[in-house]
Amino acid sequence: MRLTVATWNVNGIRARQEQVQVFLEQRQPDLLCLQEIKAAPEQLPVWVTGIDGYWSRWHGGKGYSGVALLVRDTVAAHAPVFAHPAFDFEHRIVTAELPQATVASVYVPNGGKDYDAKIRFLHGLTELAASHAASGRPLILCGDLNVAHRDLDVHPKERKATTIGQRDDERALFGGLLGHDLVDVQRALNPDVPDLYSWWPPWRQMRERNIGWRIDYILASGALAGHAETCVSHREIGTSDHGPVVATFEL
Repeated sequence: MRLTVATWNVNGIRARQEQVQVFLEQRQPDLLCLQEIKAAPEQLPVWVTGIDGYWSRWHGGKGYSGVALLVRDTVAAHAPVFAHPAFDFEHRIVTAELPQATVASVYVPNGGKDYDAKIRFLHGLTELAASHAASGRPLILCGDLNVAHRDLDVHPKERKATTIGQRDDERALFGGLLGHDLVDVQRALNPDVPDLYSWWPPWRQMRERNIGWRIDYILASGALAGHAETCVSHREIGTSDHGPVVATFEL
């Protein structure tokens, strides 16, 4: 069984609706995790009433934050149980219980306005990962984690140790998250490759010049990650300041 997993911070689903529809039609991911949808369910009638071939949960508020999770019905024959862990706030996480694994679409706070909230959320993610590792339940955690794990994940022109998203304490928390049997799939497949960026500052043609950060991830439990074949950031897709990241697994 081949499983295709995609994550994409769309920076406003209403502005990017056609792009997401084209992405679904062309890429046909089995799991699609979206972040920063910036819309409440009642603002999304086309999506919430159902997308042919997918179970979905849209979890957002008007104009800010928000996540979504779409599951192809070939992966789950019946509607999965969607949930929001207790540490959720500002519509930042949705999970789905699938036969193969628990899947989470996650949007970690940037931290610029409330750094403590970002740290608390990262601790919550770590506890979620720890509980799955302890139970042996596989976990696929996808989304905009707003931390560049290593200097390699930031273009040299953008590196600054005191900048939020590159700070030592954030990176230590990210490492702790991985310590609970989670693998950064893209980095595992490309251990020393630079330029795998997924976000670019929206000025001075940074995207065109590929001067960016890698802050969007597909993390998977070790047993699943060992079956990963590809994991690619797609700079060429869409007009969000983030590009989608797509991984394939042969299970």
